[in-house]
Amino acid sequence: MTERPGKRAGIARKSGKAGGDDAPANRLLALLPREDYARLRPHLEPIALTYRQSLYPANRPIKFVYFIETGVGSLVNTMANGDAAEVGTIGNEGLVGLPLVLDDERAPTAVYVQVPGTGLRIAASQFRKELARSASMRTVMHHYVHAFFNQVAQSAACNQFHSLEQRCARWLLMTHDRMDSDAFTLTQEFLAMMLGVQRTGVTAAAGALQRAGLIGYVRGHVTIKDRRGLERRSCECYGISQREFDRLLDDKTQRASRL
Repeated sequence: MTERPGKRAGIARKSGKAGGDDAPANRLLALLPREDYARLRPHLEPIALTYRQSLYPANRPIKFVYFIETGVGSLVNTMANGDAAEVGTIGNEGLVGLPLVLDDERAPTAVYVQVPGTGLRIAASQFRKELARSASMRTVMHHYVHAFFNQVAQSAACNQFHSLEQRCARWLLMTHDRMDSDAFTLTQEFLAMMLGVQRTGVTAAAGALQRAGLIGYVRGHVTIKDRRGLERRSCECYGISQREFDRLLDDKTQRASRL
């Protein structure tokens, strides 16, 4: 398997961090000091994430926070006429439930499972309790909020300036980073939502990447065949977003922010 830039930073396993043989697969949990993770761990419930599963609805109190281990969550904004567009994605680098980090309990957006996988969930009330008692935990979570905001901002610029094929390559790379396999399920419906286009546009973009030998795409199943080629076909937005996540979720950055 080709090296994935999204995996280069890895999961922090340094002294004083949540590590060991059972180190968490979620990057945020792995960045927490051991004492913070030890308090959270008894409340973390393993859960399977199934396709189109709602992780929280729009404009309703958020009941759980999810730490994704594999798979991808999709932050979706739905218009009054029912049209929906994805405005951000969440994988093993983050959490689902950002409003709770910012001391709110609901949002006008919803989050659905875009690519099936696994994760851990904790009751919103317990998460807020642990967040309130730990400055170090708040620092880690606030750095993720910043990184996620940067992803959304970069995506907005990307949609304005880059071709559909470049954007498709970018989203496929981002999804690949969050999976344990080169093959994963990604339907035309979600690809269209991710890219903000009709399904015919998805067919054209994915078809071009497939003819170039970069991916295989059959009935909603994607196989990454040439990772480096896909990176070359993507725009600069993929690398910019990835570097920001690595900068803000780097262990050295976390330590410096606490000094």
